[in-house]
Amino acid sequence: MRDIDVVVVGAGQAGLSAAYHLRRTGHLPERDFVVLDHAPEPGGAWQFRWPSLTYGRVHGMHALPGMELTGADAGRPSSEVIGGYFARYEAAFDLRVHRPVDVAAVREGDGGRLRVETSEGVYAARALINATGTWDRPFWPRYPGQGAFRGRQLHTADYPGPEAFAGLRVVVVGGGASGTQHLMEIADVAAETVWVTRRAPVFREGPFGEAEGRAAVAAVEERVRRGLPPRSVVSVTGLPLNDAIRDALARGVLDRRPMFDRITPTGVAWDDGAGGGALSVDADVILWATGFRAAVGHLAPLRLREPGGGIRVDGTRAVRDERVHLVGYGPSASTIGANRAGRAAVREVRRLLDRERAAGAAGTAGAARVSAAG
Repeated sequence: MRDIDVVVVGAGQAGLSAAYHLRRTGHLPERDFVVLDHAPEPGGAWQFRWPSLTYGRVHGMHALPGMELTGADAGRPSSEVIGGYFARYEAAFDLRVHRPVDVAAVREGDGGRLRVETSEGVYAARALINATGTWDRPFWPRYPGQGAFRGRQLHTADYPGPEAFAGLRVVVVGGGASGTQHLMEIADVAAETVWVTRRAPVFREGPFGEAEGRAAVAAVEERVRRGLPPRSVVSVTGLPLNDAIRDALARGVLDRRPMFDRITPTGVAWDDGAGGGALSVDADVILWATGFRAAVGHLAPLRLREPGGGIRVDGTRAVRDERVHLVGYGPSASTIGANRAGRAAVREVRRLLDRERAAGAAGTAGAARVSAAG
């Protein structure tokens, strides 16, 4: 078992931001903190994005603290551009990320420390900054008949790009940014596309300024404060009505249908004909663009969840355990939010460590006085 002040779990945007601020405030990697990342390469979840998601199509990528991303080719895959940027960032600030390392569990340890059990051994940590994001927990809804479908089912996490759907009949499920992007790409090569969502999509027109952004983040933050599972920021903001969306609407590509009631061996079906008048449609593929959930299963032994199913967070601190901070969770899931959360978490962790050291020093001094008196 190795003693360490802080373990950072995850080296995406939020984890690297936290590591940067730890370094900036005098903490040294390997001596004072360690960054563990289960991915094979730098880049966080970006390294797994589909090739057709070029850097020019990325919405709202915010630079990491202390180092801008400049001169990026908008036509290159975002996985390559951002993966390379993250690799340069780790090297520039000497963050010494351990990878690939899986964190199996975080539980109560000895002496008030957290026991962090990983594939490279056990750490005894005074504090933990969790930056594991959501990519590892794709959400698959369950519908009657799903197991009998004879076609292919896949999730955004496995999306290979539009070429794989050439000549096929495709049902795209989901009204978020990924669902609309997939649909607009696939429609150009597929034999037929059908778009279904649980709620009618909301397209946002006009400017989206700082005030609107704060309001959207506040709505997500309120759920986290109440101990509910966080929703994505885009679920609050709606989809920006850009030229590509307008064109797809005009061509009928974004002709949304309500969610189907069941899946048949050959497609999907509505019990009341709500699928645009049709009771069923045939499909070769069902693409689930249904989002992700927070990857926090390794924290289960600490029992941080509230009855509502989420982890209640005050700022970045888990309310049930002040040693645990969650960054890139809920309201800080955006790239700019992750940067700010990394800084805030480090500030709180430093206060915790300072209190512990002060208490330890006071205890040592008291013991010395008792010994002298004896």
